[in-house]
Amino acid sequence: MFDNLSEKLQRVFKNMRGEGRLSAANMEDALREIRVALLEADVHFRVVKQLLENVKQKAMGEEVLTSLTPTQQVIAIVKDELVKILGSHESKPRFANEPPSVYLIVGLQGSGKTTSTAKLARWLSKNGHRPTMVSVDVYRPAAREQLRILAREVDVPIYTGAENETKPIDLARSARRETVQSGRDVLLVDTAGRLHIDDELMTELKQLKELLNPVEILFVADAMTGQDAVRSADEFHKALGITGCILTKMDGDARGGAALSIRHITGQPLKFVGVGEKTTAFETFYPERAAQRILGMGDVLSFIEKAQEAFDSKEQEKMQQKLLDNEFSLEDFRDQIRSIRKLGPLESLLGMMPDMGIMKELKNVKVDEKEINRIVAIIDSMTRKERVNHMLINGSRRRRIARGSGTSVQDVNQLLKQYTQARKMMKSFSGGMLSGALGKKLGKMKLPVF
Repeated sequence: MFDNLSEKLQRVFKNMRGEGRLSAANMEDALREIRVALLEADVHFRVVKQLLENVKQKAMGEEVLTSLTPTQQVIAIVKDELVKILGSHESKPRFANEPPSVYLIVGLQGSGKTTSTAKLARWLSKNGHRPTMVSVDVYRPAAREQLRILAREVDVPIYTGAENETKPIDLARSARRETVQSGRDVLLVDTAGRLHIDDELMTELKQLKELLNPVEILFVADAMTGQDAVRSADEFHKALGITGCILTKMDGDARGGAALSIRHITGQPLKFVGVGEKTTAFETFYPERAAQRILGMGDVLSFIEKAQEAFDSKEQEKMQQKLLDNEFSLEDFRDQIRSIRKLGPLESLLGMMPDMGIMKELKNVKVDEKEINRIVAIIDSMTRKERVNHMLINGSRRRRIARGSGTSVQDVNQLLKQYTQARKMMKSFSGGMLSGALGKKLGKMKLPVF
């Protein structure tokens, strides 16, 4: 997410630092390079123009040019302007005064509406709501069946409709009635899409809007389509009055042009982003965090939130005590690896780290998921006693473990080496290497022991 743009902007700021002091001339050069970087990232030209005008106005002042840290001040100005473009603060979903709150999910065919509907249903469930879903897409083969399968996966009820309900309006009306009767508080309506915007599609959506009076009309767009997504969002907004956007496939979009453009062009916020195929790969969009990632500052807050959601705090306290007591076993090591995988792809997690020190090097690491599977297989091939006490694992046991896991003795040796190194490192961190205000703050957050 934003990788290409982030890399280019960091190169601009590195060149600025190399100038020693800033002048009007080299500031103009930097702004020109920022313009090119934004346009190459497929950011809408109107957004680029507005952002650069604001940055130039603030950065060319005497106070910045004569500052002892002018480059840092320019970076801060660019960050603030990126945040403004992206929306200043996260836009939370709205709810009706009288339930159910109806969310109309709209967009073109293939944008990811059905999957996003299920992901949003899961997100709402995790955040204290009781959603239900309905698909009114009566045109696309198996569209309603797809949502039914996803409903089972996210454990959210779905209204499937009676045999005689073959029209979107009839399905929507019955689904709302069913939602009221079952005491659910949110109804998510997955609508039909087309390959392009046409009168028939818009007429149907307007009828649904009139019937359901939705509190949210969420436009779903594929981030990979760049400015096409922005144009479609604008057209949907003019016809329907959308209240927000969901961008899918953000994990595969290294440019980020749609995310940076969509709010400025439509005037409506980007509320959620899809960052993978799984129903868990769905996040609230935070403008400030996105700006930090673009500028190489990382997104540690999102990482912490993911960790807190995936890790049981009581289990983590027990794990920290084991480290302090020197009782961290191979079984614990395996369980930690499994827990970390709940957070999502490891490369995505590394992308949340700031571009500095060892983290900068780690961000370039290509994570081999097969290697992780191999580690788990090796530990699973050990006996309970061996997992608790790795000192028991002699030469003959290593050969047996290698055969049982379909690996080599060298692989087993390498794992044991990695385990002992990880054990030493984690013990040193748990034993007090993190101190002072930062250590206290992290301690309160109950971060996972990796």
